[in-house]
Parts: sequence; C-alpha cells; structure tokens
Amino acid sequence: MLWVKSLHIIFMVTWFAGLFYLPRLFVYHAMTDPADKTGIERFKVMERKLYFGIMTPGAVLTIVFGTWLWLGYGFSGGWLYVKLAVVAALIIYHLWCGKLLNDFKGDRNTKSHVWFRWFNEVPTLLIFAGVILAVVKPF
Repeated sequence: MLWVKSLHIIFMVTWFAGLFYLPRLFVYHAMTDPADKTGIERFKVMERKLYFGIMTPGAVLTIVFGTWLWLGYGFSGGWLYVKLAVVAALIIYHLWCGKLLNDFKGDRNTKSHVWFRWFNEVPTLLIFAGVILAVVKPF
C-alpha cells in the first residue's frame, strides 16, 4: 500500500501544479492585448496542453489511487468526510477551469486579470485543508 500512497501523492502534486499554474496563465491571457494574435494563440495552446495533458490525468490518477487507499485501509472518521468534501471542491474547481479554458478558446472571456488573480488563490486554501485533514486527522 505504500506504493499506492506514493503514487497518490505524486499525482496529487501533478494535479496541483496545474491547478496553481493554469489560473496564472489565465491572468496573463486576460492581460494580453487583443491585437496580439500570436500571443493569444500561444496562451490557448499552453492552457489546453496543461489542462488536458497534465491536470486532468493528474486529477483522475489522484482520485483512483486515493480511492484505492480508502478501500485498502478502510479509513473512517469525521476528518475523512471533510476531506472528501475538499476533494469534491477541487473537482468542481478543476471543471470550472475547463469552462474558463473554453471561454478563452472561443474568445469569450469576460473576466479581468484581477478576478483571475483571486481565483488563483482557491487551490492554496484547499491544499492546506486537504493536507491538514489527511495528516493531522483532527476529528
């Protein structure tokens, strides 16, 4: 089970790398001059590759190995239910990033770079909560 736990952590780190970086790309994309077609297209490629090539596989494998751990160890307690709520929030955030990605892809973004700067802070709060719940198991 230590291999499963290791893979769960590795893919969680991969997923979070994307969750931290994609909204930062959105900040820069939102700041790009609409006349800079080359720059805009470059952001679209980077965002798409990050979302589909790194973030989504990381998310899926994090959930697969996390479920495997849950089934293998039979975790229980209030902390687990709160952690599962954090994971659900991360999945919603991930899907929201996909919606924003499609908005940029179709040149339909209406949000400012300031909005994306605040949006970028959400995964920071969620990783703190998830790690503390998993390590400390406060209840």
